[in-house]
Amino acid sequence: MKETAVVTGASSGFGLLTALELAQQGFYVFAAMRNPEKGSELVRKAEAIGVSEQIEILQLDVTKEESIDNFKGLVQHMSRLDVLVNNAGYAGAGFVEEIPLSEYRTQFETNVFGLIAVTQACLPVMRANRKGKIINVSSISGKIGFPGLSPYVASKHALEGWSECLRLEMKPFGVEVSLVEPGSFKTNIWSTGKQITEKSLQVDSPYYSYMQKLDNELKRGESSYGDPTDVAKMIAEIARAKEPSLRYPIGKGVRTSLALKNVLSWKRWERIFLKKLT
Repeated sequence: MKETAVVTGASSGFGLLTALELAQQGFYVFAAMRNPEKGSELVRKAEAIGVSEQIEILQLDVTKEESIDNFKGLVQHMSRLDVLVNNAGYAGAGFVEEIPLSEYRTQFETNVFGLIAVTQACLPVMRANRKGKIINVSSISGKIGFPGLSPYVASKHALEGWSECLRLEMKPFGVEVSLVEPGSFKTNIWSTGKQITEKSLQVDSPYYSYMQKLDNELKRGESSYGDPTDVAKMIAEIARAKEPSLRYPIGKGVRTSLALKNVLSWKRWERIFLKKLT
């Protein structure tokens, strides 16, 4: 049987490109997405490069119990599952004082609890086969905090710690766990994928000017955003690696930023950071 992969959030961005890359490398890919009607771009691109027969679109809403149960039923009938790419997610934004607790819960339902549910569904077959790769798409935000992005940043920090635990649990069973930590890339997460809380968008918000400066900073940097295909290729390399590492930072300035945060005092780091943004 062909090697099999599941990619969540495959209707756009990293997920779409990863599904195509894995299919090109011979995997049979279950491209999971909340709304299969949004899979038309994936289908079109798969046909263009001759891998349409390698990809099957799968309806999966990681936040819905019924959808997860249907996914579990599918996985239970698989004789093998070689790779799981946990990519589904979005970026919640705004300032802490103004963000309803419900928005934090919604962020974690998708980026953390939904990811855990999908992984739990896949672990039995991987453990039984003593083989598998779980690749969690994190972010530089999983290592570095940013103002105005606390829901997203908190969810990615949680994912980082959870992935460390999972790696240590599954290593003895031959299942590898890795984190991909992209910086800023040309995907829709900072446009249609970013959900800013309503109050922080109002002119009378005490944080309004701060939010505008942050948004302008993101827009100024758009020209230097990386090619998301590079991330998809890295994920495919991890899928093929014999002994993958835990963390894979990728993107312009990402390694430098991580290194600086590790060596600078917090006061100095904070001063540099806030000087640029305020």
